Amino acid sequence: MPHPNRGLSVALQAALAGLLCLVALPSTGSAFCGFFVAGSSSPLYNNASQVALYRKGNHTVMTMSNNYKGPPEDFAMVVPVPVVLQKDQVRTLNPKVFTKLDELTAPRLVEYWEQDPCGDGDSLGYASAGGRARAMAKKSADRDDSAADYGVKIEAQFSAGEYEVLILSAQDSTGLEQWLRLQKYNIPQGAAAALAPYIRDQMKFFVAKVDIKKVKRDSHDLVVLSPLQFSFDAAELRLPVRLGLLNAEAHQDLIVYLLHQSKRFEVANYPNVFIPTNLEVVNETRNNFGGFYAELFDETLRRQNNRAVITEYAWDSGSCDPCPTPPLTGTELHTLGASRNDAQGSFVLTRLHTRYDKQTLSEDLVFRTARAAVGGRAENENFGGPIKASLTGDEGNSFQGRYIIRHCGPNPGRPPQIFS
Repeated sequence: MPHPNRGLSVALQAALAGLLCLVALPSTGSAFCGFFVAGSSSPLYNNASQVALYRKGNHTVMTMSNNYKGPPEDFAMVVPVPVVLQKDQVRTLNPKVFTKLDELTAPRLVEYWEQDPCGDGDSLGYASAGGRARAMAKKSADRDDSAADYGVKIEAQFSAGEYEVLILSAQDSTGLEQWLRLQKYNIPQGAAAALAPYIRDQMKFFVAKVDIKKVKRDSHDLVVLSPLQFSFDAAELRLPVRLGLLNAEAHQDLIVYLLHQSKRFEVANYPNVFIPTNLEVVNETRNNFGGFYAELFDETLRRQNNRAVITEYAWDSGSCDPCPTPPLTGTELHTLGASRNDAQGSFVLTRLHTRYDKQTLSEDLVFRTARAAVGGRAENENFGGPIKASLTGDEGNSFQGRYIIRHCGPNPGRPPQIFS
């Protein structure tokens, strides 16, 4: 049985409590902001990735959470960064920070009761039946005096949690690849070509080695790494995902959470699309909401020729409706990058989701601010009447993927249910 992806977990109530539903993901490859390099000849693949980006002015705080599968030897990851990072700019976090982000922003299945006459709902061009959406239409690299012979310079070296970190600069990609191989790293094939654009842009390389003896394993015997967070200033908000394709077995999924004090984000260099929301679904959908949503996501992406970034959530971080988990606290906002003072204020939390492969991805993701988005909530507090599904607007952000089991007739003495 494959290990469940963590992109979307759906905890159903009662008899369905604890059931993990997959968002997606027929493949085991996943997006990553760099590539993994293994300490042995065995291939090493990462199988899931979530990234959180806090942005204020030109200041960015990036937090990466990565699951991987592979041999139990030490390994490292390589991530392009725009500046030389110092020890005080890098730290590790508790993995629970991503659990909270996922639970808060994941599409939700809700259940309402409605008096006759019942409306037909808004299907947005999709048919729902049987709980299925039938679509219509990433050995320590110790300092080595030979580094200069390969055009490589160790700009900084320090430890952060279970990670031993090197910040490298390089004159050419072939020299960087050769030096990493000299340090006993099993670089994926094609690394030099993938590194070249970043060297041309004079970017640095964040190399984080992990001591496998210092990390924990989950129930599937997969290593659970602490999320790795670093901060820097850069005029452009960019996520360097192309290197991750070197570890890809097939398609890769990436979920990006973005926090800003007033703006929603979208990508500037790929098509943007919203996930269809406020779909009426049949009662049996509760038995396989993950499967239903996977098909809906697949079809939404297919309609964009599999080359798009999908907005699944954009909302004020201090509220939610309905709330599957409490909103982000000031402490959690501070953990994700906000100053203690700023963390007491309001933020917009955006969730973007994409899946890509070597054919559909040609550039790193570049983000820009966007107009407010609304959609995916009931029109009134009584949960009755018509359902509004408006995707863009000028008011504050309140967009989410929301799917409705609607019963026509009296409420059998139960409040509206939230399944995810």
